[in-house]
Amino acid sequence: MVHQIAVPHPDDAAPVGRMQLRAWLQTYPNERAGIDEAWIREHRGPTVTAEGIAQWRVFIEEAVRQPDLLFCRVVRSGAEIVGVLCGRRDEVVTLGPMYLLNEAQGQGIGSQLMGEFLVWAQDARMLLWVTDYNEKAIRFYERYGFRTTGERELWRGRLPNVRMARAPMPRGKIT
Repeated sequence: MVHQIAVPHPDDAAPVGRMQLRAWLQTYPNERAGIDEAWIREHRGPTVTAEGIAQWRVFIEEAVRQPDLLFCRVVRSGAEIVGVLCGRRDEVVTLGPMYLLNEAQGQGIGSQLMGEFLVWAQDARMLLWVTDYNEKAIRFYERYGFRTTGERELWRGRLPNVRMARAPMPRGKIT
C-alpha cells in the first residue's frame, strides 16, 4: 500500500483519535506493568469520544494557524489514517505524540515522518517521553540522536516512561 504524509485537516480529528487508540492497543499491553486492553480503553478510550475528538480538532486547527509553534502530520494509507507525528516548540521542542500502526511500520514511513519533523525543529534541543518497554521505539529515536536522560515517570500510575533528549544540532547538520 502507498502511504502519504500530509498536514491533517480538522475533519481528520476523529480518524486520528481512532488510530491513536488502535496504536495503543497494538503497542502497550504488558502483563508485568498491569496494562491490558481494559486499562488502555479506560485511559486512552476518551480519544474517540466527542471531547477527545474536539481536542484533536483544536490541536490540528492551531497547528495550521501557528506552524512555527506546532507541528502535525498524518500518514494516510488510502482513505485511512495509519500514523501521526506532532510536536510543540516552547523553550525546547517536544516531540509527541508519534504513532504508526503495525501494518505501516518497517516501510520507511517513520523515518520520513521524523525527517519532516527534524526539518521543522531545526537545530533546537528536543525532548520526548517513550514507554520503557517499547524497545523498538527507543531504538528508532536513538537512530536520530535521542538519548535517555534518566528521568522517569509512571503515566497514570502504571505506564513506565523514560525521557529522551536530543542535543541541539549545529546549523546545517540535521540528521
